[in-house]
Amino acid sequence: MQQTIVDLIRHGEPQGGSRYRGHRVDDPLSEYGWQQMWQAVGNYNQWQQIISSPMSRCKIFSEQLAAKCNIPVQTEENLKEVGFGTWEGLSREQVKQKNLAEYNNFYADPVNNRPPGSEDLDTFIQRVIQSYSEVIEKFRNQHILVVAHAGVIRAILAYVVQAPAQGIYNFKIHNAGIARICINDDNDTKLKSSEIVFLNQSFG
Repeated sequence: MQQTIVDLIRHGEPQGGSRYRGHRVDDPLSEYGWQQMWQAVGNYNQWQQIISSPMSRCKIFSEQLAAKCNIPVQTEENLKEVGFGTWEGLSREQVKQKNLAEYNNFYADPVNNRPPGSEDLDTFIQRVIQSYSEVIEKFRNQHILVVAHAGVIRAILAYVVQAPAQGIYNFKIHNAGIARICINDDNDTKLKSSEIVFLNQSFG
C-alpha cells in the first residue's frame, strides 16, 4: 500500500492585525508572522512539492522555503481564501459597529447569512476541493506541503471527513497551525482511506 501525505499549514500573522481577509485584501506577513512560519517548519525538509495560495501572505513564504530546501513550488489560484465581500479589511469590532445584526446573523448561520458581496460558500468549497483533488492526483504517493488559509484548510478537512458545508466552521485553525492528511492508496482494490493528524506548532 502506498501513501500520499499532505501537510496543510496556515499562513502566519499578516500585517495589519486581526481583520477579515478574503482574496481582495492581500496583506503580507508581519515580522511575527514570518517568525511563526519559520518556527513551524524548523529544519524539516521532507516535502517533494510545495503548493501555495496566490496570496502574498502564503506565496512569498512558500517561494522562500522552496528556495531554501530546493523543492519545486506551484501556485494554485483556487486555493485563495474565501471572499468576505464588504467585510474585507475590517476588524470584528468595525463590522459590529457597522451592522451588529449582520455580524450576529453570520455567526449564527454562516452558511446562509453571508456578508454582502461575499463568495457563496458552496462555490468556495467546490473550487478548493477541485484544486485539492487535482493536486493529490498529480502528486500521488508524494509528500506535499500546502500553504494556504484557515478557510481553505477547513474546507479540505471537512471534505476529508465528509462533513456538510457548515462543518467547516468546526475546525479551529491557528496562524501557522498544521494538519496532516495521510491518504492510503490500495491499488489492488482501488480503495483510498484518509487519516487526519493535527500536529503541534512545528513539524518533526
